[in-house]
Amino acid sequence: MDKLLITGGNRLSGEISVSGAKNAALPILCASLLTADTIALRNVPHLNDIGTTLRLLGQMGVSSEHHADNAMELCAAHVEKLEAPYELVKTMRASILVLGPLLARFGEARVSLPGGCAIGQRPVDQHIKGLEAMGADIRIEHGYVVAKATRLQGASIRTDMVTVTGTENLMMAATLAKGRTTLENAAREPEIVDLAELLNKMGARIKGHGTDQIIIDGVDSLHGAEHSVVPDRIEAGTFLCAVGAAGGEIMLRNAAPLTMGATLDKLIEAGMTIEHGDDWIRGMMNKRPRATGFRTSEYPGFPTDMQAQLMALNTIADGTAIIVENIFENRYMHVQELSRMGAQIDIDGHTAVVLGVGQLSGTTVMATDLRASASLVIAGLAACGDTIIERIYHLDRGYERMEEKLRSVGANIQRLKREAA
Repeated sequence: MDKLLITGGNRLSGEISVSGAKNAALPILCASLLTADTIALRNVPHLNDIGTTLRLLGQMGVSSEHHADNAMELCAAHVEKLEAPYELVKTMRASILVLGPLLARFGEARVSLPGGCAIGQRPVDQHIKGLEAMGADIRIEHGYVVAKATRLQGASIRTDMVTVTGTENLMMAATLAKGRTTLENAAREPEIVDLAELLNKMGARIKGHGTDQIIIDGVDSLHGAEHSVVPDRIEAGTFLCAVGAAGGEIMLRNAAPLTMGATLDKLIEAGMTIEHGDDWIRGMMNKRPRATGFRTSEYPGFPTDMQAQLMALNTIADGTAIIVENIFENRYMHVQELSRMGAQIDIDGHTAVVLGVGQLSGTTVMATDLRASASLVIAGLAACGDTIIERIYHLDRGYERMEEKLRSVGANIQRLKREAA
């Protein structure tokens, strides 16, 4: 497996272009199943999870054509296989997002229960509950969700918890249902807003996206559309944490600062100077960061996908930070690896107490999930000596050319290719 070698101590300076959001692109790709017409997309990031989704759609019969500058076209005019097999789903939980579109357009689907990062239980029961309320007959057979429906019917659905993929799946399914569907307790993430905007371009009738109540009036069919994927707020936040830990000044282009309020607030609290316009962010750090506590929560609260990165920043901060992870029960697996670098972190249930130290020490560490990988990169940039990060295939699932972007702003980072057998 590939590894990253980071020699810490370099300040960062320069510009980085933020990629399209993985968490927006994945449901948008699955939305191509809702029409026989072509969907033209821009700003689609080159990531392992994107490749996995395209292979999944391809084995169903969806054609895809790549163009320059992260543009592509998808066409689901000849879908022949209404199944998402375990071999493709096991590495990526977002594969469950084909369930709603397949059921809505074709009346049946067979989707393996999902996998992905080992950061906690993410049951699909809320997806199933909502689709059953819309009239679907659903069974779990041999690890697969098997669903059938003559035509989905509009319904009033209130999920037991705020679920991003659940909201996306039910919203896509409802676009072709008969009548009105109301989603209560809906997730409000910018990626859901982005998906809804694409669906409306395709002829859907959705309103309320970005609030906790989304109303969808079903239509008989959807058509093709063009859309540009929203910038990745998590990637942008990760690079800002990197400059916060290593010091320096970076300009982020193609960013979406209005989607990043909670993250920017905490970085300013940590001592960063941040300026931004509509599509750019400048982050500057010329001193030791201040310890900054936070609690993760659903949007617009502090995102769980930024917890590990800000924890890495807190490991070298002045003072003690108390972090509470409210979303996923296993999302502290990076703590053991950060501790190997000299971080002082105590865990008590969902709470982490981080006592900042003056200096981390480079060593060999192992990535355990996508965002944990990013936290180790940040720690390595701030550490003394060499840090080797193993199992970076997690990183490649969600960050496009991360080491190249960091190297362009002065980081001493390189990818060590795995040796041929």
